[in-house]
Amino acid sequence: MRTVILHYHLFKNAGTSMDATLNRNFPGDLWVTREFPSDPNTNAEQLKQWITDEPQAICFSSHTAFLPPPEVEDIAIIPVIFMRHPIDRIISAYSFERDQGADTFGSTLARNTALSGYIETRLSIPNDHQCRNFHVEKFSRMFGKGNNPTQRLVNAKKAIEALPFVGDVGDFDNSIKRLEILLKDNGVEVDLTAEKKNVSRQPKTIDEKLQSLQESMGEGLYDKLMAANKEDLELYEFLSDNNR
Repeated sequence: MRTVILHYHLFKNAGTSMDATLNRNFPGDLWVTREFPSDPNTNAEQLKQWITDEPQAICFSSHTAFLPPPEVEDIAIIPVIFMRHPIDRIISAYSFERDQGADTFGSTLARNTALSGYIETRLSIPNDHQCRNFHVEKFSRMFGKGNNPTQRLVNAKKAIEALPFVGDVGDFDNSIKRLEILLKDNGVEVDLTAEKKNVSRQPKTIDEKLQSLQESMGEGLYDKLMAANKEDLELYEFLSDNNR
């Protein structure tokens, strides 16, 4: 039985640091990366075919692969995915896109507005999850997205319980230790000493970040942001309890 790692590189969830660590352990064509279309069926089919078509690879990484992990005959797939405090992730996403210099919508918006404007604009766009329940949207795909936020939250919690590993960016070092044990238990010898890449902000506590954000953007928009991420905040608390 071949064993491989499938890294779901979620935007601003320590994915670059994780990829650097994995690539160090699996250099050359042992670590591969690819992106996939947004159609769920095509995404699933191409993801499965990719793993089959790269017999030399041990680690696969993608920003756009959807849950659930594919089932491939004679291949044991270990999914690796991280979650971050939802509001902290939004702050980090803004800082990254502001400095990125790309021509994407998010990067252009971030360069031309303050954090409050970035958040307010993205919250006004229907079905844009960059600043609205980002993680619930990603994790709920494991069991079907559902038709309402409550059902999507239920499915996302089920995903966290079902997946063998969900790391916490806020507890990165301990998450890495758990992942190293999981991989070694499955016959994959690794040294996951963290390589922290794309770290764009000075370390503060979550409470300090939230207080600073509330002061800078005002009560009205802050309350709107928290309401738009109600399910994500509950999911993050669920993850924290699950990992204790």
